[in-house]
Amino acid sequence: MQNARSVAVPGRADAENEKLILNDTHLPFNAEQGTRRASKSKRFIAFISCSVLGLSLFYFFARSPHLRACGSAAREGVEQLLPASWRNDASDAGAVCPQTSAIAPLKNGAFLDTLEAEFSTEDFKLKAYESLGGAIRVPTVVYDDLKPPGQDERWEVFADLHIYLEQRFPLLHKNLKKTYVNKYALVYHWQGSDDSLKPALLTAHQDVVPVEPLTVDEWQHPPFSGFYDGDFIWGRGSCDDKSGLIGSLTAVEELLRIGFKPTRSIVLAYGIDEERGGISGATAIRDYLLKAYGEYAFSILVDEGGGYQVGEEVIMASPAVAEKGKFDVRFEISAPGGHSSVPPEHTSIGMLAAMIKQLEDNPHVPHLNRSGIYYTYLQCQAAHDPSLPSRLRRLITRARTSDRALLALEAELAKTDKKFGALAGTTQAADVVRGGVKTNALPEHAEVIVNHRIDVHSSVGALKQRIVAVVKPVAQRFGLELDAFGETGIAEGSSGLLEISDAFGTALEPAPVTPLGDGGPFQLLSGTIIGVLGSSNRTGYDKKAFIAPGMSTGNTDTKHYWKLTKHIFRYNHMSGAYLNGGDSFNGAHTVNEALRGEGFIETIRFFTWIILNADESPLLE
Repeated sequence: MQNARSVAVPGRADAENEKLILNDTHLPFNAEQGTRRASKSKRFIAFISCSVLGLSLFYFFARSPHLRACGSAAREGVEQLLPASWRNDASDAGAVCPQTSAIAPLKNGAFLDTLEAEFSTEDFKLKAYESLGGAIRVPTVVYDDLKPPGQDERWEVFADLHIYLEQRFPLLHKNLKKTYVNKYALVYHWQGSDDSLKPALLTAHQDVVPVEPLTVDEWQHPPFSGFYDGDFIWGRGSCDDKSGLIGSLTAVEELLRIGFKPTRSIVLAYGIDEERGGISGATAIRDYLLKAYGEYAFSILVDEGGGYQVGEEVIMASPAVAEKGKFDVRFEISAPGGHSSVPPEHTSIGMLAAMIKQLEDNPHVPHLNRSGIYYTYLQCQAAHDPSLPSRLRRLITRARTSDRALLALEAELAKTDKKFGALAGTTQAADVVRGGVKTNALPEHAEVIVNHRIDVHSSVGALKQRIVAVVKPVAQRFGLELDAFGETGIAEGSSGLLEISDAFGTALEPAPVTPLGDGGPFQLLSGTIIGVLGSSNRTGYDKKAFIAPGMSTGNTDTKHYWKLTKHIFRYNHMSGAYLNGGDSFNGAHTVNEALRGEGFIETIRFFTWIILNADESPLLE
């Protein structure tokens, strides 16, 4: 489909844009004909004329931006009186965003029934909460400056976690084959009875981010306490990602306890440094799995990622089927030093500041792409979520066929959604700045590292070209020689050198998009999520659930797993923020990270369902 690459028309009033986009159909009315026919039925025609005129005026004013505050409810009421073909939100939800029915195990149904009953008991819940709490109490913190495993004593805490896991999950460690990869990463193989079936792969990570020492007093409970207060389980990793680690291990342990034996092999893989890019963990796991199983050997991969939101009328789950690329770019300016009492017009720091300003004055412009995942997400939301604002729903609906509506939708989202830029384009953030050593010495070097998250429709190469085009005028203005990504002579100068490079040699292209549509793995995951949500006994879960495929703006360990399977899903079966009624108290990587206990039980239920469904489903290879 066509990808609109235009910008909103400047200076056009909102009302004019809205009329232009919506293309309202007006009823024809001929005054002369009405007058001639009045002789036959004057009262009837007068009544009809007044009714039509009154309704038209009412509809017009209800749509007026000047009366929007008081007219939105009336406008929606009038639209309900119009024929379906006139309504802007008229659509076939099933055709726009087809949904899968709940999928529950049949052959393995008795196992599921047994465990669902067990999961609802207070004894099991308290045991599960303590399993997570105990893992939190082992502070498996990773740092960016870690040396390889075996060369840095800070890795040794992972051995403590492994001892804890062996004690907490004895059946799993007795029945599954465990392999240590690069000393501390873990891979478990649960052999199935049918080797012709591709194994399913469930992944998570053992590591957590550090806690800022200055914020420890701000925690309601100590950050590595694993304390259960009767509602939440507190501590670093409760949301990211020890809930995924312990949730999947708990599901396997309980399945073993009741005698389940898989037909399809199951592989569990747990990284050790996802929070610093998987340098030592996921890369080693990838190499091991490729050697042991081969390329594209797995039927499905489920890792951390998206979650679900419980709304007023529906529950929307968003497994991420795409992931943005990443590129950390170093801009370094070198210029002559000297005494600060006789400075040049611009120091290296001053020139660097001008270059940063040039970058921020020329941000990447986000665009909706009809073939994109974010566009698909919006269409699913418009088709299945009745609480979506009516204006936004109309724009999303009309954007399917109207480029003008697509532009208006971009403008609306840019104005109302702070995440629009991150979801619909490449982003840039100047995160690290260095320069100068003393107040009376001119800085000979100054640098900034700018983090980019690359749009799924772009590439590292395209980003490099754009960066050079944006900063070249600054180099020319200050007379700097420009060396960009190894290409010299782009700009000539004698005042110094501007060198642009890959800061850490870790440039990452956007991930391949996981197949959707009628694809078996996506259908299986979707049906499993719908089934888990639909069978939950939690308050407020007795409502329609639907799937809207999403995208990860950050990167997970899956960036190293592309050759293991084409069917990668990034999904935590976890609801959103506490303030919005969700199970995460304050999010991850911050003060007061905590997970509601009942939400953790839902995570365990999800892993149980996905294992049992994958075991018997023909939707997987």
